[in-house]
This record gives sequence, C-alpha cells and structure tokens, in this order.
Amino acid sequence: MRILFMGTPDFAAASLEALLGSAHEVVGVCCQPDKPQGRHFTLTPPPVKVLAQRAGVPVLQPKTLRDETVQRELAALSPELIAVAAYGKILPREVLELPPRGCLNVHGSLLPKYRGAAPIQWAVIHNEPTAGVTIMQMEEGLDTGAMLLQKSLAVGPRETAGELFDRIAALGAAALVETIDALDTITPVPQDESLATWAPPLKKSDGAIDWNQDAEAVCARIRGVTPWPGAYTTCRGKRLKIHRAQPLSRCGEAGKALPADGLVIACKSGAVELLEVQPEGGRRMPAADFARGQRLADDVVFGT
Repeated sequence: MRILFMGTPDFAAASLEALLGSAHEVVGVCCQPDKPQGRHFTLTPPPVKVLAQRAGVPVLQPKTLRDETVQRELAALSPELIAVAAYGKILPREVLELPPRGCLNVHGSLLPKYRGAAPIQWAVIHNEPTAGVTIMQMEEGLDTGAMLLQKSLAVGPRETAGELFDRIAALGAAALVETIDALDTITPVPQDESLATWAPPLKKSDGAIDWNQDAEAVCARIRGVTPWPGAYTTCRGKRLKIHRAQPLSRCGEAGKALPADGLVIACKSGAVELLEVQPEGGRRMPAADFARGQRLADDVVFGT
C-alpha cells in the first residue's frame, strides 16, 4: 500500500521506521518545520525528517496544511492511506479526505481515555497501572474517531513519562503495521463518549509540586513531568528541581523537612524522599548532598 506518513518527534520516528521495514511503500513524509534548539538556537531538523532523508523518502515541511498548494503537493504523491503519529497539528478536512483508504492515527493512550496532546504524561501523573496505544481512524474531532486496534502494557511503579514514552512508541509502531496489514478484516469500534477524558498539553507550571497531596500522588507527578517540564519545589526562596524521588510511610506537617540522613519532605499523607535534585543555577546531585550542603534544619518548609 502507498502510504504518506505524517509525524515529527522521536515518538513518530518509531512508527516511520516500522513502516519503512514493512511490505508497504512510504511515498512521502510530512513533518513540522526545523526549529532552533540549544544555547545557540541552531536550526535543527525533527527526528522524522532525519530518518526519512536517510531512507531517501521525500520530505515536506509545510507551515500549514490548509494551504491549497500544500494540499496539491500531498495529492501528487497519490497515497492510498495516510498514517499519522504525533504530527503536531490537526489535519483539515481536505487532507483527511485525500487518501481513499483514509487516515490512521497512532495515539498514546487506551482511548477514549486521555484524548489530547499529552496522554502518556497524564497517565503517569494519575498513577495509572496500565497504559497503551490505540490505532484509530481520523476525523475532524480531536482523537474521537473509531478504534481499530489497541495494545496495552503495565506501567512500572517508578517509571517516568520519558521511559514510558519509549515503550509506547515501540508498541504503537508495531500496532500500526499490524493494523495496516489487516485493514480489510478489522471492524472499527466507535468510542464511548461517556468514558472520554482529556490530556491537555503540559505547561511549565505543571511541574510545581504540591506537598498537600499524598506521597504517592506527589511521586506520580514527579514521574509524569520527567523529563519535561520537570518537577520542582522551592527551598529558602530558590527553585529546586527534583529528578528522582520515592514515597515513604512517615508523617509530618506538609512541606516540612523531616529528620533523616537524606532529604525527606512530609506530605498531606506520608512523605517523599528526594533522591536526586538540582539547585537553581547548579548541577544535578544526590539530594542527601544538597541537604548537607545547605545545612537544612528539620523544620525547613519547601514550596510556597
């Protein structure tokens, strides 16, 4: 089958790689424009573009899919099907109607739960024991189309969103090829709207830790915002990034440091031991070293 692939980041690159290794023909790739990155704002191509160019596949990087010229360029590739994974923009009706076999999307959740841009992160933040991927038919609604295939996996008790991303990307890539191979035999299943939940894009403020939650919720938040936007609290008025932590069954006043060899902070219920932190303007370090260097008293309050 002639397939036009649309995707941009590492998550999408896994699906493109699977398609390139399948019996299907990838006739073109559409991804977001190159963006400046790093301290020197170097213009950097997205992972999907790098992979496509390495494979000799034509690449399009339109600023918008609503441009008629862009739509004609896509139509000129004569795709039978469009496969989408983390493209980054909503496809207009003109593009959705372009391929005769329709458009399929690799969505990183067990729909209808966690529709939206950050399904994997919110699944971790909400401490879900199970996550997964859905291959769905695309329509004009956001992640509302009928489901063709779902695959699930268990979320590790200390797994970060970044680690889960890699596993779901691989799961989704395999599911996409499996779905396309069996497309003629799959019966689409409509989503149950009463079970739909929303997974909006993360903001930097989503990394702020609220010590008035229970310890498991705090640790789930830390894992869910790692690596981006990253978890943080404040200590003596300065921001302290939190890279790793674990819950403990101790108790105390929420936000206060508890007597410990390392750095333990009380929550509404239970406590959290910080394992690796990064002070403002400093480097990553063991939290115990930070606590010793700061000469933290047991009653120091974290957060605002």
